[in-house]
Amino acid sequence: MDILEKSLKKHYEWAGKMETKLRAPIDSLDDLALCYTPGVSRACLEIASDKSKVYDLTRRHNIVAVITDGTAVLGLGDIGPEAAMPVMEGKCALFKKFADIDATAVCLDTKDTDEIVNIVAAISKSYGGINLEDISAPRCFEIERRLKEKCDIPVFHDDQHGTAIVSGAALINALKVVGKDIKNIRVVISGAGAAGVAIAKFFLSLGVGDVVCAGRAGAICEGGTYTNPAHAELATFTNKDKLKGSLADIMRGADVFLGVSAPGIVKPEMVKSMAKKPIVLPLANPVPEITREEAIEAGAAVVGTGASGKPNQINNVLVFPGIFRGALDARATDITEGMKKAAAKALAALVDDSELCPDYIIPTPLDPRVVKAVAKAVKDEAVKSGIARK
Repeated sequence: MDILEKSLKKHYEWAGKMETKLRAPIDSLDDLALCYTPGVSRACLEIASDKSKVYDLTRRHNIVAVITDGTAVLGLGDIGPEAAMPVMEGKCALFKKFADIDATAVCLDTKDTDEIVNIVAAISKSYGGINLEDISAPRCFEIERRLKEKCDIPVFHDDQHGTAIVSGAALINALKVVGKDIKNIRVVISGAGAAGVAIAKFFLSLGVGDVVCAGRAGAICEGGTYTNPAHAELATFTNKDKLKGSLADIMRGADVFLGVSAPGIVKPEMVKSMAKKPIVLPLANPVPEITREEAIEAGAAVVGTGASGKPNQINNVLVFPGIFRGALDARATDITEGMKKAAAKALAALVDDSELCPDYIIPTPLDPRVVKAVAKAVKDEAVKSGIARK
């Protein structure tokens, strides 16, 4: 059976991938008095006198809200909040499975930036963290920025930063395989939406020599005219040689290609035009910019993928459970750039140099070491940076 039809059948059977279970027994009148009235009032008064006690006396310390407006769901686009619900439930299931984090899907029936910010800020006191998901660019940048200013808990747009972190880990190890120095490479990114912009910024923060981004109209370059403010900002700190032209033009001589764009847009001759031992990371899902087989035949030294079932799957699930586990354990007020870098380096370090090879640059999502390693690195960095409350 086709995987899509099989999945639909299972969704009818499951009728939802999450449910609520009790931690407190309610089997007697005494249980009821302890769990609810009158006993619960004592916990309320404790929190009223010291709001930080909410983390000790309620489940807030382990709950994340997975929030979307349904405008950029997977490769499906703007399908609305109802249709986004299966994806948000799936994200919640991954939080629980991999990091034992209780997560709630919150699908908002509004596309208004101000309204989204106000709603999320208003409900934030019920959660230990906010995971923004599948919100279209460029609104997602402003929404995250404003929420980070308004909320005293971590706010993390996974489409941006999760993708950037896992890509960063893959890049660190791929460069070891091909023997190149990160300071001397040029990376070409196809796609300048939420993921592409975040990856560009993160790669530069890791020390990449230069990043050149390509949107639908070609290379993003200083001096161009851009209606998208994110693209205008990108032009100010990327593409230091002011390369212009199509994706094919800017891939010539590049050391790394990373795609978060559209299927089939990279041809074998474009890979052949890259520098020696090129790294090719086509992450478009479900159909990549170029297939693994085509890229290898064209001379790619290392190839990654966004899809399951093939070597070097560069998947956000390697990152977001551990990021939030570490942030929640630290009771952090934010997720900083330092925490993101620590997560990428910890993830990369799980592949020992003796194991490193073109077909193994990053652990698999089912590797039980991943969440623990990422969470520890994130928590340690939160403590080091002074934003931990525990």
